[in-house]
Amino acid sequence: MAPDDALLLALALDGRQTPAALARARRDLRACPSLRGLLGPEQPAEVAHARWRRLRAVVELMRRAELEALAEADVLSSPDAVRRFLGLWLRDRPIECFAGVFVDSQHRIIAARELFRGTLAQTAVYPREVARQALRLNAAAVILAHNHPSGVAEPSTADRLLTDALRNALAVLDIPVLDHLIVAGNRCVSFAERGWL
Repeated sequence: MAPDDALLLALALDGRQTPAALARARRDLRACPSLRGLLGPEQPAEVAHARWRRLRAVVELMRRAELEALAEADVLSSPDAVRRFLGLWLRDRPIECFAGVFVDSQHRIIAARELFRGTLAQTAVYPREVARQALRLNAAAVILAHNHPSGVAEPSTADRLLTDALRNALAVLDIPVLDHLIVAGNRCVSFAERGWL
């Protein structure tokens, strides 16, 4: 039988499963509508700051472990790994963030970088800056990604136009855009899978 959420939370935050630790964990869980809410980037008002910071550290360790695993894999043969990583990294952000996953000629990860931050509904993205990062990292290709805090993963016309502009700017430098993924809630939409790249 798998341990319940309160037990796992007590072990993560208190290192033990005493009645007091379990009570604190249950209180933290009641303070949020979901585990994602508890583990998200915004601190719930009812959860103590020190406890929330420990949770954020666990989430960051998970994100780094996923990036490490992704860095050892062939990106093109493991699109699910890319989706998992991007979901973990971008899904719960309250504002729109635009990121690049820069890869070498074997499609192994060199770096994953948040490139731009915006507002609830939009981000200003500059092709010149994306190109500068790709050149600085000596990337052979790039995977673009951004989140939609609205929870709607469907790409907008602006998303498609931006992708075309980035693809054209990077093509001049012989740096192909392998994909552009939009993360929203539990969904991740791939431009490549839709035949848009």
